[in-house]
Amino acid sequence: MPYWDFDSPDIPDTYRDASAGAILASALYELSTYSDKTDYKAWADRIVASLSSPAYRAALGENGDFLLMHSVGSLPHNSEVDVPLNYADYYFLEALKRKRDLEK
Repeated sequence: MPYWDFDSPDIPDTYRDASAGAILASALYELSTYSDKTDYKAWADRIVASLSSPAYRAALGENGDFLLMHSVGSLPHNSEVDVPLNYADYYFLEALKRKRDLEK
C-alpha cells in the first residue's frame, strides 16, 4: 500500500493510504488497456488484493459503513488522518469494475 505521500521524509515510519492505493489500482487497470510492455494489471491486482484484505477492508456495518479503512487526506494539516474517505471507496469500486471488465 502506498504511503500517504510518495515523497514523505518519514518513510517507512509514516501512514499508509488506502485512498492512494485505490486511485493507483484504478489507474493501473486503465493503463493496462493501452500497453503490453509492463504488467500494469498484475500490479493493480496486488493492490486490490491488499485493499480487500482485513487490513484495509472494513467489516460490514463497521467503519461508518465505508468500505475502506486507513486513508489520509493531509497529514501536514492534521486533516483526515487514518480515516475512511468517500473517494477511497469510489476509486476502490472503480478499480473493481475495471478489473471485472478486463477479466470478462
